[in-house]
Amino acid sequence: MTLLKLDIYAVRNIQQQTIIPSPGINFIVGENASGKSAVIEAIFILGRAKSFRSTTIKPVINFAHNHLIVSAQTVQANGSIAHLGIQLDVKDFCCRINQQTIQKRSDLAYALPLQIIHPKSYELLDAGPQLRREFLDWGVFNNDEDFLPAWRNFKKALSQRNSLLKAKRPAYINVWDKELIYYGTIVNSFRQRYLQKFKPIFIEIINQFLEIDDTEIKLISGWDTSIEFHQVLTEDLEKDLRYGFTHSGPHRGDFQLLVKNRLAKDFVSRGQLKLLVMSLKLAQVQLLTNERSNMGCFLIDDFSAELDVTNRAKLLQYLNKMECQVFITATQKSDFGNLSQIKNYKMFHVEHGNIKQV
Repeated sequence: MTLLKLDIYAVRNIQQQTIIPSPGINFIVGENASGKSAVIEAIFILGRAKSFRSTTIKPVINFAHNHLIVSAQTVQANGSIAHLGIQLDVKDFCCRINQQTIQKRSDLAYALPLQIIHPKSYELLDAGPQLRREFLDWGVFNNDEDFLPAWRNFKKALSQRNSLLKAKRPAYINVWDKELIYYGTIVNSFRQRYLQKFKPIFIEIINQFLEIDDTEIKLISGWDTSIEFHQVLTEDLEKDLRYGFTHSGPHRGDFQLLVKNRLAKDFVSRGQLKLLVMSLKLAQVQLLTNERSNMGCFLIDDFSAELDVTNRAKLLQYLNKMECQVFITATQKSDFGNLSQIKNYKMFHVEHGNIKQV
């Protein structure tokens, strides 16, 4: 799933641009507000149908237009060419794969799996559990296609149960409890299996960037798994009715990154924490690359802002060995360091929303 050609229309200050990227590493340089981050954002929108820089799409759309479009030609793992496209405005979206309109954003995500590191990514281990849950589920989603229907069925049961709780109708809750328990247990099992495969890859990667021992990743299921899920729901029922929502289940899931049996965010330095988050992201991509043989895109916005020179060089060496297409932004070429050992790369310069290959 490599981008062969990328077309961007009305994304931030990019009016209309086309690039032919390298299947390897693509370096994007430009001054602040030149539009280089908009290139990364456009690729992210094509794979996720949303922005990583804004919670709404309105500020992403160029002020002179009422919608944005991002489209691409991609080469799939089997060598076939696919055409992807998305059009977004403030109310609607339209996605197409090979000229066929699709209704599910998940189809676009499967067609172009991607992972990103940007300045706010480093909040992953500091923020609340939702970010970590989304990170974990992105990995499970791309690792096993059976996860999504189970998760959707769980969410449906949860929504129905919460509606009954708010309406104070406990007599009907038992019907949805069965669905919640069945699909919730499946969702939790998917997460457990994924982390078992993920852990050794993460440990191997982090050892390349940090001299740190006794690192562990622990799944938080969202309920006390020493007790049967149905028993937990029964014990929580009075509290759930009082507050009008379900307190226990996979929707409250999380994971903990531990160093020497302590939460990493409370134990390591700020610089080390950033390297841990970077390694988590790399491990997800590496696992997917190992199992699919062809990953989509790995995006890094503002390369020099969060990493020192030594770790930037280590990261480029690692990315150079991965069979993955990479897009990296920086304000100047020197931020990338010595590129003599990097094979199969292209350099692009962005100025006032215009993109030119150097």
